[in-house]
Amino acid sequence: MTSRIDARFAALKAENRPALVTFVMAGDPDFDTAQEVLAALPAAGADVIELGMPFSDPMADGVAIQLAGQRALANGQTLNKTLDMVRTFRKGDQKTPIILMGYYNPIFIHGVDAFIEDAVDAGVDGLIVVDLPAEEDEELCIPALKAGLNFIRLTTPTTDDKRLPVVLKNTSGFVYYVSMTGITGAAIKNRAAVGEAVQRIKRHTPLPVAVGFGIKTSEDAEKIGRDADGIVMGSVLVNAIAESLENGKATRVTVPAVTDLVSALSAGVKRARA
Repeated sequence: MTSRIDARFAALKAENRPALVTFVMAGDPDFDTAQEVLAALPAAGADVIELGMPFSDPMADGVAIQLAGQRALANGQTLNKTLDMVRTFRKGDQKTPIILMGYYNPIFIHGVDAFIEDAVDAGVDGLIVVDLPAEEDEELCIPALKAGLNFIRLTTPTTDDKRLPVVLKNTSGFVYYVSMTGITGAAIKNRAAVGEAVQRIKRHTPLPVAVGFGIKTSEDAEKIGRDADGIVMGSVLVNAIAESLENGKATRVTVPAVTDLVSALSAGVKRARA
């Protein structure tokens, strides 16, 4: 059976454009506002949605996403509430792929089998678990694949040709290329090197390759999108939420701050191969 992720990337390939993959943190700045943001993303131009699972020790995340997770946790966000957000989203949208992105600890506490069952039931399409290496595939990756969830693996500038086949072995949906060494939120220093890395990965897999970390503007999206099959943007959206708050609370401009930015970024993605 073709997954939503497969179908979306195939449709965009037919349009000769990359996907705009948007990351937001579940429960940021509060449950209701986060639900409203999630529901508004597809109409604003998001092709694929990554929904962050808040965690207290997010080692791969920069300050912006760390603070988003802290805001969500402070307002009572849990893994069950994150799954509930997906369930509610699915009542109005059966086509947009949703990927849960985060760390293994909350999944382990929830119970792997229960988590997979609950994720499938909620309408989740894939998982990105940044702290589970390929050597631990039996822990979560293989059971998730058997249940019909895509398991998206990260590759980095330090993933050489010897390591790459190991990383790609059980990857499905797409490959997430982290454009730099370090954490989210930094700036890309060499766009040409990113394009070369994407082409190198493509020599090892037929899967789409999406690029994330350090992409901040519609110009960035346009230029990286000339090579990549997807452009992942997260910190810039999370910052838009943070900057819209007053005394830590959502305002009337919080949702538009995100959707207006997504619309602008979507325009950049669509110019990539125009």
